[in-house]
Amino acid sequence: MNTSRVNQNTDTSPSNQPTFKGIPYSEIIRQWFILSGGEPAQGERNTKLHRLAYHLRHITDNDEELLLKIMPRFGLSEEEMKGLIHSACTAAWCGMPRMMQEAVENGELRIKNGELGNGELKNGELRIENEEFKKEEFKKEEFKKEETGMNQPPAMPEKLPPLIELLVSRTPEIYRPAVAHAVFPALAAHLHEVKFRYIDNVEHEATLMNVLMAGTGAGKDCITEPINHIMADIRERDAKNLERERQWKQEINSKGANKDKRQRPEGLIIQEIDADMTNPAFVMRTAEAEGHFLYTKLNEIDQFDALRGNGKGGQQFQIMCLSFDPGNRYGQTRVGSQSVTEKVTIRFNWNASTTIQKGKRYFSKVLTDGPISRINFCTIPEREIGAEMPVYGSYDAAFDEELKPYIERLVRASGTVDCPEAFALARRMCEENAEFARLSQSRVYENLSFRANVIAWLKACVLYVAGGEQWDRTLEEFVRWSMQYDMWCKMEFFGSAIEAAMTLPATDLQKCGRRNLLMLLPDEFTRADAERVRLSEGMDTKGAMHMLSQWKHRGYISKISNDNYRKLKYRSDGIDLTPNRQA
Repeated sequence: MNTSRVNQNTDTSPSNQPTFKGIPYSEIIRQWFILSGGEPAQGERNTKLHRLAYHLRHITDNDEELLLKIMPRFGLSEEEMKGLIHSACTAAWCGMPRMMQEAVENGELRIKNGELGNGELKNGELRIENEEFKKEEFKKEEFKKEETGMNQPPAMPEKLPPLIELLVSRTPEIYRPAVAHAVFPALAAHLHEVKFRYIDNVEHEATLMNVLMAGTGAGKDCITEPINHIMADIRERDAKNLERERQWKQEINSKGANKDKRQRPEGLIIQEIDADMTNPAFVMRTAEAEGHFLYTKLNEIDQFDALRGNGKGGQQFQIMCLSFDPGNRYGQTRVGSQSVTEKVTIRFNWNASTTIQKGKRYFSKVLTDGPISRINFCTIPEREIGAEMPVYGSYDAAFDEELKPYIERLVRASGTVDCPEAFALARRMCEENAEFARLSQSRVYENLSFRANVIAWLKACVLYVAGGEQWDRTLEEFVRWSMQYDMWCKMEFFGSAIEAAMTLPATDLQKCGRRNLLMLLPDEFTRADAERVRLSEGMDTKGAMHMLSQWKHRGYISKISNDNYRKLKYRSDGIDLTPNRQA
């Protein structure tokens, strides 16, 4: 260990405390608690101390003895602290946490300003003053995380399906993943009474919704031009029917109250609706669409609130959920003869954009109510400061001509379309998701993966129809990536919040994403090892026995003795022992 960097002197006098870059660890720990929202509350002691130990390992050279000396205990015994510290020091390394970086910087600044000493460690407990400052610093840190604190999403395949290759061909590289996801609601809006049978034997239409979440100034408008060209034919027909509707309204308004008035014209199929459309108008447009999809593009996600209705609100989230669900029924009953009274099946595909912070806030009240799992999410990575401006290609007549046959195939399609390759892929991805959920023990991941798999499968079906019912390797690779990307976004933006809403412990270690717990264990391990791994991932130890029993039943491990196990899969030597597994 570099002793010039880390002073391990155990003398606790002010001049001889263990320090990092001249800053007492006690001050760094104090600043860390300020940034993390304060001392552990009832029920979060173990989780918060584990998180602190994980952060401190980055500035103590992973020295477990030093951590044992400098960490507050909040009533934990020495043996409990040893286990907690060992678990933190053996967890996967994800780089210096930003909160620890800021704690060090704040400690250094206080030394320079001669302010050191407002907080001190006594009997293993931390006393923090200035509650308002603590809350404000915590808010700042959370804001910074929301705006810039993303890991990188899965990389897009180099070879893409022809339609996607065309749609991103005029797009700068940094925006291509977002565009590749965002085009599907508009593409699917061209399908009429076309159904696909999922692996659970339920028929679905191509109900696709997309939200682009990215930082301010990230370039969220990149999806606009591809969508404009996809929607060109629908907008042309809509314009004719909007003119018919305008003329009818003009005729009605010109007649007196007692005059006979012509009924509303038939065949007013208007698919693209206004972003600020009211709930009754939405129901009317849906009824008149004769089974066609409605579509809209929202510049901000909160424009959806126009559909909340006149009651207590929340209908906009109900519409989001019903838009995805097969065979849904929605409508309103009114007494007035001029009011809209209809029961309809919602077919509503849409795109929306928002900043990351605003998107998190918008869905914060419905984390476990269904909208998030039904929506396809995408993002744009943050560019370096001073990076060159991305340059777009031209969406010219040649682009439209190349796009035209794909759109025509979507419009011509009818009935139930069978795509055996997409069906088989959906089965494989479903099992892969289930296996990862079992190994990561993440209930949140499992719940989100169910509909993410349906969304990815629907994209495969849309591409299959648009491509003349041809299947190739690029479709499989793209659809698999699409599902992984969607899951990455959901876990990155909402995973911890959903987990907290489900009353499961969550630590910022999960910012690295859920991991295969079996891969974190040695080839031969004990029950205690499994418990430590669960603790390192922010879980409790109560579920360890059930997890081990499930792994054994699935053939991932074999039992050597009462509390000793051997890995049959995901071994460090790369050998799969499953065919010869022990009973």
